Amino acid sequence: MQIGMIGLGRMGANMTRRLMRAGHACVVHDTQAAAIKPLVDEGARGAGTMQQFVEALSTPRTIWLMVPAAGVDATLAALTPLLDKHDIIVDGGNSYYRDDMRRAATLRALGLHYVDVGTSGGIAGLDRGYCLMIGGEPATVHHLDLIFAALAPGAGSAVPTPGRSPGASSAEQGYLHCGPHGAGHFVKMVHNGIEYGIMAAYAEGLNILHNANVGKHTDVVDAETTPLRDPAMYQFDLDLPEIAEVWRRGSVIGSWLLDLTAAALAADPALSSFQGHVSDSGEGRWTIQAAIDEAVPAPVLSAALYARFSSRDQADFANRVLSSMRHEFGGHAELTSSVPKPKP
Repeated sequence: MQIGMIGLGRMGANMTRRLMRAGHACVVHDTQAAAIKPLVDEGARGAGTMQQFVEALSTPRTIWLMVPAAGVDATLAALTPLLDKHDIIVDGGNSYYRDDMRRAATLRALGLHYVDVGTSGGIAGLDRGYCLMIGGEPATVHHLDLIFAALAPGAGSAVPTPGRSPGASSAEQGYLHCGPHGAGHFVKMVHNGIEYGIMAAYAEGLNILHNANVGKHTDVVDAETTPLRDPAMYQFDLDLPEIAEVWRRGSVIGSWLLDLTAAALAADPALSSFQGHVSDSGEGRWTIQAAIDEAVPAPVLSAALYARFSSRDQADFANRVLSSMRHEFGGHAELTSSVPKPKP
């Protein structure tokens, strides 16, 4: 099957490679010419302009967008005037599901089909495959089944679920038609909200282990700092890389995220190459908004999102307000932490 890929970044390029490995013919385009050449060298057909890209595709065309959510509308504005009725546009990025619903209606009026695909797999997806959460018209989604099957991990990527009938749905292959337009990105949105929570839990737990030798440090007694009452209880110099490694084997908290964490700690136990500024690309915020609209409690996911804001110093002014209030009502002096950070 022929497919066009727009956006050859960290995921789009490897998705193209996986499709070509499965025998699909790929036409590729990116705003950066340097991103096109490696894929052309590997067998894809490159297009330097949007016009050339569209002309290289046979009708009805299937075009997959792997561009940032903020760039989808601009890409569609440049692309859609060049298309013919019945062409299919797939948005595989992290778009907001409400934007999908709007775009689908706009494109339908032009005679075009639209499919939203939440795509998970990251930079390892080339070999591991991609988990795909799909929204759109059933007939259009079915038409793309071979594409989805090529990108997905396949049934052998996980052990069968007990009690589940084999072949019950494409979910065991790693892709699923979740519902109408917007449903795919809605499911991916919540998926990423959960991801925030899991990542935060690992980070907080490992930080407690990292500080488990705090009792070895002698504190200067002052009126502003609560002393550690039982320093003898916190004398552990723990080896975090080894702990992460043992957790990977038989532990109930084992996961691919833990595998990745263990690899990072093995390479650099102090994680000294990172500053700890954690970005969020929108899905966590949208998940919390959905929880509010649905009146569904989501305290863990909310806390994980706010922790990311805090990591970027967004709590700095609030902390200054707190410090100023303590000074105003009690004359409390502002002190830096008297507890040295433990050595890795």
